[in-house]
Formats: sequence, C-alpha cells, structure tokens
Amino acid sequence: MVFRCIWDMLDEIMAALANGHRRQLLVALLEHNPQEAVQTPEGVRVDGEQLANLQVEMYHNHLPRLEEAGFITWDREQHVVERGPQFEQIKPVLEVFEENANELPVDWP
Repeated sequence: MVFRCIWDMLDEIMAALANGHRRQLLVALLEHNPQEAVQTPEGVRVDGEQLANLQVEMYHNHLPRLEEAGFITWDREQHVVERGPQFEQIKPVLEVFEENANELPVDWP
C-alpha cells in the first residue's frame, strides 16, 4: 500500500507544478515563509482586466488546489500563504528544478 501512496503523492506534485502561477508561488515559499499576499508573478505584463482575471484564478483555482493538496496553508482574511503540512513532499522537486533551471528547455518557474 505504501507504493500506491508514493504514486498518489507524485501525481499531486505533478498536478501542482503543471501551472506556472502555482510553480512561482511554491518556489517563492522555498525562501520566504510566510509569503504575504499573492502578487502578480514577475515579468507578467497585464492590464487591469487581465490582473483581475489572474486574481480570480488564483483565489478560486490555484490557491484552493494547493491548499487541498496540503502544499500551502492559506489565510483568506489576512491574505497570507504559508508552507503547508505536505510542503516537505514537494520541496525536493522544487529544489532540483531551481538548481537546474539553466538546463531546463523552458523558462522556469
């Protein structure tokens, strides 16, 4: 049964890393805990409507998804995101990607 749990966790990790906004938030948590508020990712140029859409997407999709997986805890009232109880499971994968960012074929995160 342990074997199945390992694969389930790997599926959760890959699902969390499948989106650039989620990757950027998780990478930010490698060095900063707590990560206050959720900011527009660096290098993303958005107008007011795009920013509003990104904020809605973060609050209704990305943050709840990461929280459900246990990778973050999210205080909606204080707008604070911290490492969750399962963050240590995804941390080694994030570190490997960060350490090898120059070798990846696409921009990371």
